[in-house]
Amino acid sequence: MRFNLSNQLYWKFLKKFKFGVLKSTFFISSLLYFCIYFFYNIDQISFDINLEKNGINLFLSFLFCVLSIYLNAYAWKYIVKWFGKEFKSNNLVSFYVLTNILKYVPGGIWHFVERFNFIKKISNPQIALYSTLIEPYFMLSGSFLLASLGLIFSPLYFFLIFPLVFLNRKLIYLILKRIVSLKGKVFDVLRLQNLNDQFEERINITTFFPTKALLLETGFVLSKFIGFYFCLNTFYPIDILDIIFLLVIFSLSWSLGLVVPTAPGGVGVFEACLLFLVGRNIPQNAILVGLIYFRVISTSADLLLSLPFLIRKLFKRI
Repeated sequence: MRFNLSNQLYWKFLKKFKFGVLKSTFFISSLLYFCIYFFYNIDQISFDINLEKNGINLFLSFLFCVLSIYLNAYAWKYIVKWFGKEFKSNNLVSFYVLTNILKYVPGGIWHFVERFNFIKKISNPQIALYSTLIEPYFMLSGSFLLASLGLIFSPLYFFLIFPLVFLNRKLIYLILKRIVSLKGKVFDVLRLQNLNDQFEERINITTFFPTKALLLETGFVLSKFIGFYFCLNTFYPIDILDIIFLLVIFSLSWSLGLVVPTAPGGVGVFEACLLFLVGRNIPQNAILVGLIYFRVISTSADLLLSLPFLIRKLFKRI
């Protein structure tokens, strides 16, 4: 009886606890950490580059950022296909690419809303909802898979492959049903009712494990990292062991930026985490400049590819 009472009190505490406040606090703290670090080291930072000598690095960084967006889009297409909806054309990929810029809009959910509405029109609400909600978990699993390369530094990194265990047909039903039972901002915006009663009737997962989608999401994070590597390599040459170390730190930092939805596109959180985790292993002034260039380049890639979508939205409002 005492155990049940303590259990009830625990769940009441969790319901009352404002996780949104915690996420906002983490976001603001990360942004302050990055800003303080930047201004503290501003006298050692130089943004001057020789375009004739290093312009190719920045161009390659941009190309890999563009590639990462398309890999992410194709991964989403295969996630939708995994749930039982086949697409013969690449309309799904194009729409994903066009709406990618919306992740920078405050709130961090509007790209999900647009994609949900798009899938719902050509499929059913269940596939639209679950394929949209599960995508970040695929990205997180791919990122953790890359970060598990840190096994060469510490055996603890082995535990990062555990999220892959849940990406199978039997367990994914349980995860998605649990996600749907949670009340969140996305569900309020979409104004969805409880869909659990129709889950197994409208979803038909085709294979036991979503190999193609996971590999594409892993390639997405890896392509992002290569884009960052070219930015950093402009200011600081990196050897092979440092590249592996940097890949592990990049993947972990990017994951933290992903799971803190308060940060539009992970801005501030990703940069602060990478700075903190790298420590003194790589010169801080090079990391700072590389991060800033990478953020500008990756956002520019999103903006360029999403320009037709933004123009169409603008003309609809006029």
